[in-house]
Amino acid sequence: MTASVVISIVIGLYFRFSGGKQKTNEEYLLANRNMSIFPIAISLMASFMSAITLLGVSAENYYYGMIFVIVNLGYGLGTPIACQFYLPVFFGLQKTSAYEYLEMRFGPTIRILASLTYTLQMILYSGVVLYAPSIVLETVTGLTRIVSILVVGLACTLYSTLGGMKAVVFTDLLQSLLMFAAVISVVVFTSLELGGFLQIFEIAKKGGRLDFSNFSVDPTERHTWWSLLIGGVINFLSLYAVNQTQVQRLLTVSTLERSKSCLWWSWPVLCVLSLATCVSGLGIYAVYKDCDPFTSGKITAIDQLLPYYVVHAMGAAPGLAGLFVAGIFSASLSTISSSCNSLAAITLTDYFGRCCKLSSSSTLWLTKMAACGYGLLFLTLAFLAQYLGGVLQSAMTIFGAVGGPLLGVFTLGMFTTFANELGACIGLLSGLSLTLWISFGGPRPSIAKLSVSTEGCSHNVTMLTSVPTVASDYFYLSFIIKNMMQIGFVWVLLVGTVISLLVRHQQPWQKVGKPHPDPALFTPPLAARLRTRYENKNTNKGREYLFTHNTALLTHQCINALKFL
Repeated sequence: MTASVVISIVIGLYFRFSGGKQKTNEEYLLANRNMSIFPIAISLMASFMSAITLLGVSAENYYYGMIFVIVNLGYGLGTPIACQFYLPVFFGLQKTSAYEYLEMRFGPTIRILASLTYTLQMILYSGVVLYAPSIVLETVTGLTRIVSILVVGLACTLYSTLGGMKAVVFTDLLQSLLMFAAVISVVVFTSLELGGFLQIFEIAKKGGRLDFSNFSVDPTERHTWWSLLIGGVINFLSLYAVNQTQVQRLLTVSTLERSKSCLWWSWPVLCVLSLATCVSGLGIYAVYKDCDPFTSGKITAIDQLLPYYVVHAMGAAPGLAGLFVAGIFSASLSTISSSCNSLAAITLTDYFGRCCKLSSSSTLWLTKMAACGYGLLFLTLAFLAQYLGGVLQSAMTIFGAVGGPLLGVFTLGMFTTFANELGACIGLLSGLSLTLWISFGGPRPSIAKLSVSTEGCSHNVTMLTSVPTVASDYFYLSFIIKNMMQIGFVWVLLVGTVISLLVRHQQPWQKVGKPHPDPALFTPPLAARLRTRYENKNTNKGREYLFTHNTALLTHQCINALKFL
């Protein structure tokens, strides 16, 4: 762990004193737009594949089965949608902040609202991400959570502030390698302990963990093919199509085709790590099928399952526990550094840049200070994250409540010409109110896990039981938790559409006296139709002008001829 932190800091120092030495915002935030495809593709994967994923997804597969892996197919379906319909708009505009688009399309008010919403989303999420590895370090090494949070938070703040986007991207490469090594080491070790890799699946099948037959359309069920596919698409689009963190990375390459390649290559890398994490959860289940650590009271939260296995099964193997800890910390480092950089970008672009004119040197200095300030803010929030419940649930709650409405606003702008700023603002505010009410309402019914056993434990244990609840007693239904992002997305589209059609509101191009909007503000298929329509109008106007002009000229010539006669 110490080595990975030190190397990350060295990478930050290297890019601070090499190349352009981070003397311009173009280099600091966008790496001079000349990055290669491979590091950006890996960085896209690493940005949101945090310790939350490594801890939460393994526990998800242990207690609820491997059907969750189907979400990766949803990501695959979302990739071409993001590449063909969203990315060309952002890349064509070449703006540092994704929310500059909203001002060009709707107006300044929705830009500020959306930017503030994103800021809230990333601040809360990053606090949870920073807290997650402290669980691991406390379990594996006995080091207190306070110390581990400070180590990760301060190291990450330092190298991301010094080295800018280049440091963030290249540390992501190192950290991704360590994430893969950590997860794969668990898979390999459980395979050896069970007598073969296939034994993982044999035992998991007997325990009901390999049931992929749920094609139900009932939204109250936890996971079905339809909910995972549709939810996966919308989740992917909210993270990779319109999220400032990812859009900013996709603008660090020189051409649109290279940017699309980055997004395409990030998907298989993401799937491989996700699949390995799922299998690691099944492997741990196969080992503990007769003595569940959580039910027997050996761990107090399911988030501790993965580190518990590392300590008690892999601790005797030299270096493996350290490798695992390094992988978990690397996952958090990559996410925190990405958040620092992206939040600094929108702070200077969407906030300070609108209020006052700054020199290039002042802008760069303030950008670096903002990146450092956000890193310190994450430290503060990490100490509060332990009161938010399960790590994975907390993170998904934050993203589900905010990501869906933001995706709805961008979709409304890119796919329609009639939507206006009033409709977008009301849609976003009402969508956030709805999803936040759903997210933090209570009481919450417990979700039934698959069966576990303590019959093989070497000591007597008391089975943890929960009192069954009636769904009608709660407004916080389990299916709403899972579908928050879809609800927020659809709500914004519906409300924004209705308000825009009922209440006329002047569009930005109308305010400056233009007859029609810039086609570059819309998704490529719609933009092509608009260009054709406007070209035809201009052609028809030209023909009408020529006809009128020629007719007048001919009339004038006839009159002159009659006068001559």
